[in-house]
Amino acid sequence: MAEDTTNGRTLVLERVFDAPVEKLWAAWTEPEQISKWWGPKDFGSPAADNKIDLRVGGKCILCMLTPEGQKTYSGGIYQEIVPHKKIVITDNFMDAEGNVISATAYGMPADFPHEMLVTVTFEDLDGKTKLTIKHEGLPEGEMSDMTSAGWNESLDKLVDSLK
Repeated sequence: MAEDTTNGRTLVLERVFDAPVEKLWAAWTEPEQISKWWGPKDFGSPAADNKIDLRVGGKCILCMLTPEGQKTYSGGIYQEIVPHKKIVITDNFMDAEGNVISATAYGMPADFPHEMLVTVTFEDLDGKTKLTIKHEGLPEGEMSDMTSAGWNESLDKLVDSLK
């Protein structure tokens, strides 16, 4: 589901996973776990390149490895953390050291937003987990559609990683 906002589009995705909240939380907060599912189909995420400082004000740096072998980095600064319930983080393109860079460095259009916001909530459903992702500030059109597809492919990989 996507909705228009004054600061771009907001993408909202919801999925129920056949796994407890603790397992989903680890999948989002531990570099080794993230490396199993981060990125669209056919992309990798080298665990050694993923850095997580899980505290408000801490930085998250995540690497995606393209099928052609190119590394791209994104991440942000944690704005809110409620263990096993909620993560709010800025979303920026970065270099390998976690410095924010222009999206154009990775071939995105010049008008791609410099910063967006991602909110992830975890809801316990008697041993299953409802995961909701709210990605705010997306550009209109094709880039928004590609972001939605990328998230959905990543979540498909997350399902497989939890087995």
